Amino acid sequence: MTLKILDRLSPRKRGIVYLLISSFSFALMALFINLAGDMPIFMKAFFRNLVAMLLSVILLARSPEKFKVKKSSWFGLIMRASFGTIGIICNFYAISHINISDAMILNKLSPFFAVLTSIIILKETADRFQWAAILTAIVGAIFVVKPSFIFSYIGIDTTSIFPALVGLIGGICAGIAYAFLRKVTLKGERSIIVVAFFSLFSCIALIPFVIATYEPISGTQLLFCILTGVAACFGQVFITSAYSACPAKEISIYDYSTVIFAALLGMVFLGELPDLLSIIGYVIIIGASILNYLYNNNYLRFKKA
Repeated sequence: MTLKILDRLSPRKRGIVYLLISSFSFALMALFINLAGDMPIFMKAFFRNLVAMLLSVILLARSPEKFKVKKSSWFGLIMRASFGTIGIICNFYAISHINISDAMILNKLSPFFAVLTSIIILKETADRFQWAAILTAIVGAIFVVKPSFIFSYIGIDTTSIFPALVGLIGGICAGIAYAFLRKVTLKGERSIIVVAFFSLFSCIALIPFVIATYEPISGTQLLFCILTGVAACFGQVFITSAYSACPAKEISIYDYSTVIFAALLGMVFLGELPDLLSIIGYVIIIGASILNYLYNNNYLRFKKA
């Protein structure tokens, strides 16, 4: 998707704008998931992927190569779709049970876990600074999750630990999915194929769970489920446009604006206020991301190991 009014901007500025639009779209997605109310998570996840599937299939049908998939891509596509589906289910569960800003920051740990997974499947390496950033981000996650074995003895409420842990697992699975995404795109697979395959795979995989947990939903819930899918689709399209306009290392840090947008939407529409420990966790995780971004772009004058 291209907004003609932005074509006059430099690729980097255009990428930043696209990424901010994407971040706001994903924050809206989280809000709509929450507003859909008490309904099976599998149904929410199904609708989230259904819109993306329909749009990507239409785009593929109009493309010159249509539905052609490289033989070398199949394993990576299946792994990306499998872990991506688990990640979405976990993320949606967390969004429905804890503050949406908490759920989103846990999901935004995925780049760090993508680095860890890339070491295994892509034989890439991480130096000491990057390892330090990963460990720092994990410390930040501890403040958001608030495990009882650390915080309960000082009187901190840890009743939300289970959905927070599920959200953390979602971030881990998303990181693994992104590593496989990188693997298939490095082999030359088209981005639209990755999106279409993931959406179609998720919808098919979720059907048995949707049937098993089916509950009648109201018209309002259906509306918010559709809005969830539309917002997610916009987020996916604009994030793809962002990274097409500019290298990821130059703009990826702006992806964390999702957490800020989610916190603002949560406060305005849901009356959610992150507690002090969660805010400390946000600062640690985003701080580690900023330092890692500066380091990878050679703004920090440390000798790379």
